[in-house]
Amino acid sequence: MMHSLDQTISRRYEKSTTSTTSVSQAAPDRADMAGSRSVVDMDPDVARRLFEEGAFLVLLGVPQGTELGIDCKSWQVGPRFKGVKMIPPGIHFLHYCSANPPSCGGEIGPKTGLFLTLKPREILLANWDPKTEDLDFSASQNEEEVSRIRASLRDLDPFLGPYPYEVMRKWVSLTDRLSQEVASSLQPLSGRVCAFSDVVPVVDFRHTKDREEQPRNDTACQSMKEGLDRLPRMKHREGTELRFSTIPEKNYPPGATPAEITQCSMDLSYALETVLEKNHRLQPLNLLGELQFAFVCFLIGNVYEGFEHWKRLLVLLCRAEEAMRERKELYLGLIAVLYHQLGEIPPDFFVDIVSQDNFLTSTLQDFFQFASGPGVDGTLRKRAEKFKAHLTKKFRWDFDADLDDCAPVVVELPEGVTID
Repeated sequence: MMHSLDQTISRRYEKSTTSTTSVSQAAPDRADMAGSRSVVDMDPDVARRLFEEGAFLVLLGVPQGTELGIDCKSWQVGPRFKGVKMIPPGIHFLHYCSANPPSCGGEIGPKTGLFLTLKPREILLANWDPKTEDLDFSASQNEEEVSRIRASLRDLDPFLGPYPYEVMRKWVSLTDRLSQEVASSLQPLSGRVCAFSDVVPVVDFRHTKDREEQPRNDTACQSMKEGLDRLPRMKHREGTELRFSTIPEKNYPPGATPAEITQCSMDLSYALETVLEKNHRLQPLNLLGELQFAFVCFLIGNVYEGFEHWKRLLVLLCRAEEAMRERKELYLGLIAVLYHQLGEIPPDFFVDIVSQDNFLTSTLQDFFQFASGPGVDGTLRKRAEKFKAHLTKKFRWDFDADLDDCAPVVVELPEGVTID
């Protein structure tokens, strides 16, 4: 898997050439972007190639104290910061959190991010909008302004932080299946991936009738359900929702017999094929790109919806026994994707979230069981065995335990306590 990763990195950045910029010239002031050791430790020839062929993000007016990052690294913006340089061509995730000044408490706001596909030597120009606390990229459409910035790159150089080269391998390992087309199709129409959903009421309550039909809030709630029912129903503001593939609610085809319903509930191949046919018919392996997109949204963008979709896709893939026999390349790719993803999650993460319903271990247990079954390609079977051994050693998970050991524990509630 690491050999193929090296090939991916080489393909993605093979166009780099040389330039005359020295490492000392490329290094930023530490007051502007913390963690700039990457360019100091970088090989001089690599630094020259990246400066010559790398892209530039010129971000003007970003307030001091803003938390800003690209891909797997973030910094706190200082007074001299004007952007990021030496960015390897390809897909990247720019993310930032606005911050109140220290005099107002210095609180950090929710994270906003966007996927960008940068070309060699491209200059992307944005100005900070204090009203929306967001970056406005409309200036990038002004060719005259971009040309002016390009002509002044030497003067801007001391104010541009270097791309964190030391995380490039990690970033490529997390996005090697994610293409520009897939990222564009999944990203909200607004162009922003937001940690907190932008929601509006389903009913505007502009009319008296609408308000009258809303449950009253002038008495105490008798139960959690009653309290939830009183809240107004909300929906995503149009254009802000992530456009993930829709996973069918029913795992079986219309008109299925009881026996077929049971079979399709145990083997999710029908549901998986439905998703592939509807969303990735021409390029089934793009489903792995969607899996990576969802994971990046969660891991870096702090979008919990990304985690939920990642879980749903993983269940769909790991519990599709027939598809595992028919789609060797998809499942070889899945093992490689999971290998790198699970390597980035802190061990205590599984205690806090995943193990609440033992989701990951039980899902992967099904996957390893199906991968060792009859009709599965030999290469896939061996790769799955190695992956299973790797996870067992790394996380001390027991995939051979009896599934009954994972059954819910029945807890008796105190007298008079009920759950709706």
